[in-house]
Amino acid sequence: MTSVLYDTPGPKAKVRNWIYTGVFAVLVALALWWILDRMAEKNQLAADKWSPFITDSQIWTTFLLPGLGETLKAGLIAMVIALPLGALLGIARLSDHVWVRVPVGAVVEFFRAIPVLMLMIFSSALYVMLGTVSSDLRPLYAVVTGLVLYNASVIAEIVRAGILSLPRGQTDAAKAIGMRKGQIMTNVLVPQAVTAMLPALVSQLVVILKDTALGGAVLGFADLMSMNRQISANYSNTIATMVVIALIYIAVNFALTTFASWIEGRLRKSKKGTGAVVAGDVAEVDAGGAAGVGKAP
Repeated sequence: MTSVLYDTPGPKAKVRNWIYTGVFAVLVALALWWILDRMAEKNQLAADKWSPFITDSQIWTTFLLPGLGETLKAGLIAMVIALPLGALLGIARLSDHVWVRVPVGAVVEFFRAIPVLMLMIFSSALYVMLGTVSSDLRPLYAVVTGLVLYNASVIAEIVRAGILSLPRGQTDAAKAIGMRKGQIMTNVLVPQAVTAMLPALVSQLVVILKDTALGGAVLGFADLMSMNRQISANYSNTIATMVVIALIYIAVNFALTTFASWIEGRLRKSKKGTGAVVAGDVAEVDAGGAAGVGKAP
């Protein structure tokens, strides 16, 4: 059995794959052992480095939970703004009117090409110049602004690619029954493209949540990542703190992707029940280029 990108391995290839897998597993185990050995030499595995996260509740109530709250607040605000804004920009890029399509395309490509950290720094400087935002709220505003500008542009490309992934016959059939361009987009194309876009959209939402850490590192935003400095200063356990913070990020992002996977499953079941067609899944979009589309078998 073969596919476009992959040939089913034969007996010899299977043996080679097992050998490669075994060698890779041994190398990973050796690397992990070396890391743990070096940590033990530096007393980073000592119980007093890790026990505060279990015995001292203040480390959670004073640092970790408030930091997580700020991370979630900035991430959720950015998601709520970037999702609809990105959808509008993506649809506008498909407009038949040049005076709409070209300027919107320029805006999307401009903000998608600038690193999100630079957008946060520029936003913070702009708020300082305007003087309309208090110093306490300025880091949050700058982080959200940078996240919205960058991620709305990326989401616009995801939306555009998701709509273009649909069969051309969907549009032709809608035109044949007299539907206007706006009706075709809102009633035919976008509802079907949502399922194809969802995996890439979820990946981008995870990126939004993680990128809040940039504000904590540079702008003094009191997010979860920035709490590493305060906890390390009080408990002298930098490595342990970073590990715990990483585990919290993993748990939050896993919950987000699990919820999104559940929604995606429900949407796919509803599509099958209504007879709607979904052509494929949109590949993840990054800052370097537009989304790719894989056709479903």
